[in-house]
Amino acid sequence: MDQYPVRTAEQLPALLKGFRKQAGLTQGQVAMSLGVTQQTLSAMERNAQKVNAERLLQLLGILGVDMVLQVRGLETGPARPSSHGDAGW
Repeated sequence: MDQYPVRTAEQLPALLKGFRKQAGLTQGQVAMSLGVTQQTLSAMERNAQKVNAERLLQLLGILGVDMVLQVRGLETGPARPSSHGDAGW
């Protein structure tokens, strides 16, 4: 499985466009699945850093992409809760 670490919002537009093309989908097809216009999807791809988290997750789901959050420095294994009772929140 390929991984694409994202450390800045500016990386998102190229990745989203690349994932869409890799999936063999047009902007129109993805837009229809998302329930938006092709123009809206185009704007989302260009300004992905401004897309809200819920919409981004919907888009990634359509593209067949999972978002994985990983603590830097940890290669594998589940996240561990803090020693302060809750999960560190």
